[in-house]
Amino acid sequence: MKVEKLVEIIGSDFYSGVPDSQLKALCNYLMNTYGIDPKHHIIAANEGNCTALAAGYHLATGKVPVVYMQNSGEGNIINPVASLLNDKVYAIPMVFVVGWRGQPGLHDEPQHIYQGEVTVKLLEDMDIKTFIINKDTTDEEVAAAMEAFKAVLAQGKDVAFVIGKGALSYDGKVEYKNDNVMVREEIIRHIVAASGEDPIVSTTGKASRELFETRAANNQSHKYDFLTVGSMGHSSSIALGVALNKPKTRIWCVDGDGAVLMHMGSMAVLGANKPKNMIHVVINNGAHETVGGMPTVAAQIDLVTIAKACGYPNAVCVDSFEALDSELEAAKARNELSLIEVKCSIGARDDLGRPTTTALENKEGFMEYLKELS
Repeated sequence: MKVEKLVEIIGSDFYSGVPDSQLKALCNYLMNTYGIDPKHHIIAANEGNCTALAAGYHLATGKVPVVYMQNSGEGNIINPVASLLNDKVYAIPMVFVVGWRGQPGLHDEPQHIYQGEVTVKLLEDMDIKTFIINKDTTDEEVAAAMEAFKAVLAQGKDVAFVIGKGALSYDGKVEYKNDNVMVREEIIRHIVAASGEDPIVSTTGKASRELFETRAANNQSHKYDFLTVGSMGHSSSIALGVALNKPKTRIWCVDGDGAVLMHMGSMAVLGANKPKNMIHVVINNGAHETVGGMPTVAAQIDLVTIAKACGYPNAVCVDSFEALDSELEAAKARNELSLIEVKCSIGARDDLGRPTTTALENKEGFMEYLKELS
C-alpha cells in the first residue's frame, strides 16, 4: 500500500522512531513531509527512547502518537511498554509500526531469523494487539483494522501494525548526504592496516560487511574479527568484555554513530574501567546509513567531549586520512584507552557483499584465535 494511505488511516500527527530498511517508505515520507520537527517527527537514539518520548507527547496533548522501528528494537521497548504504557500502570495509548525482518518463509540474514519468528509473539505477550500488513493487504483491510484499534486505544492500550517485506511504497525521493569526504570502507582499510593481527570487534551493518570484504581482498583470515551483525549498540561492550579478559592483547572496536547513540551508557562504563588495551574507533557519518541514510543527532554533538567526560583518557576527532593514520599509530603507542572519532561521508558500494561465513563460524574462529593470544 502507499505509505501516504497508511499515515492517513492512522491519523496521528506525531511520529518518533529508529529507522528501518523495511520501513524506508515511511521514513522517507516523514523526512519529506516534516524533516526533523519536534512537533511532528523525531528520530530518537533507541526504541525505548522513542516510546518514552511519545509517552510525553501523549501526556502533553492527550493525542495518540506513533512509534516506528525494526522488530529488532522490540527488546528496547519491553521495559517502557510493560512498566509505563501498560493499562495497569499509566494506560498510555500508542501505535507501533514495526518492520518485520526475518519474516518466516522469507530469506533474511542470520541475526533476523529468530527475531522474525518471535516478532508477533513478543508484541502479543506485551498485550499489544497486532495487525500484519503484507504486499497483498488492501487499504480497506488496514482501515478496518485501525477502526478496531481505536476501541483498544481508548482503553489506554497499545496496538501495532507489523509491516512485511515490500508492503509499503512511496514515490518520493530523499537524498541523504553530508560534507565529509572520507569514505567508510577506506577508513576501515586504514584501521585494518594499523591493527595488524590485533582482534577487532565491529558494529552492526555495513561496517562489518566492509570489514569482512577488506579481509577477503587482503587475503587475510576472518579469525581476527568478531562481526556484531545484530545487537546494535553493544559492540563496544563486547569489546570491553574481551579487553578486560585479555589484558595483554590490544583490542579494537570499530563502531558507528547510530550504534553509539543507541546505548551511550556503555561509554561511561568504558571510561570507568579504562582498559589500557582498547582502542574505540567511532565512524561518524551522522546517519543510519545501513537502513537508508536517515539522520542521527551525532552530527550535532561533541563525541570527543562526551568521551572525556565519561573518563576516556584520550579522545580525538579526525577528518582526513593523514590525521587518521597519525592517531591510529598514537593510540597503539600509548597503551591507554583511546577514542578516535572519524568524520565520514554517507554512501557505500552498490555491490557491497555480505559475510560468506555463518555467525557461528565467525564466533568459533574468533574464540580460537583469542585462545592463541596471551
